Amino acid sequence: ASAAGLEFDSTTTRGVIVYEGAPSWTSRTPLMPVLPAFNDTPTAHKFSTSLTALVGGPHWEPVPLKVDHKMFVTIGMALDVCPSNTTCQGPPVGAKLSASMNNVSFVPPSSLSLLQAFFFNVRGVITKLKFNSTVEMVMQNTVIIGAENHPMHLHGFDFHVLAQGFGNFNPATDTLKYNLFNPQIRHTIGVPVGGWAVIRFVANNPGVWFMHCHFDGHLPIGLATAFVVENGPTPETTLPPPPVDLPQC
Repeated sequence: ASAAGLEFDSTTTRGVIVYEGAPSWTSRTPLMPVLPAFNDTPTAHKFSTSLTALVGGPHWEPVPLKVDHKMFVTIGMALDVCPSNTTCQGPPVGAKLSASMNNVSFVPPSSLSLLQAFFFNVRGVITKLKFNSTVEMVMQNTVIIGAENHPMHLHGFDFHVLAQGFGNFNPATDTLKYNLFNPQIRHTIGVPVGGWAVIRFVANNPGVWFMHCHFDGHLPIGLATAFVVENGPTPETTLPPPPVDLPQC
């Protein structure tokens, strides 16, 4: 709970799991730990950032060290002008909430899907990532109308979380904090309140892949983007043609 001033259901409950064959708890009251406050950001951040991957584990992938694309992307909430002949609840009156990545709000296509544009090589619509290229992305959380944690989710890939922190990302010092040995492997990362997170992944899955904030209220107002990955050199890494009965936009 990071957004200040917003009401939410703060009720909690607890349960006891009793394994088969374990002593019965029906006659005893279990000891309950002292839990941190629901808005104890430092404790939550310390816990989540201390997690590491199991090097050599069944799903472990080493961090790619050669980076082909370095991206610095701001994410956050702001305000936009209320469209003409419509009513916006604000705040303030006459404005509407708007979310963006690098000051661009994602608008779903209305006539031609991104995957169709990719497949039919429509020019001037999208730019693409080369197959098997490595992407490093610094996501900087902005504080335009309030600080809030944004859980950013990437479809189609897992990524390494190299580092996280608060405040503005400083490439001169924060790159020294990168964990290139055993970082977490995730597909969703909560970009800290008013802070930043750095991820790295290999674009080895051809197609169009959505990246967006996982807050339901932030997605429809534009906190999203899409990665377009070109085909690879083999049939297994090449997108098949669309089926003849594919519904049109």
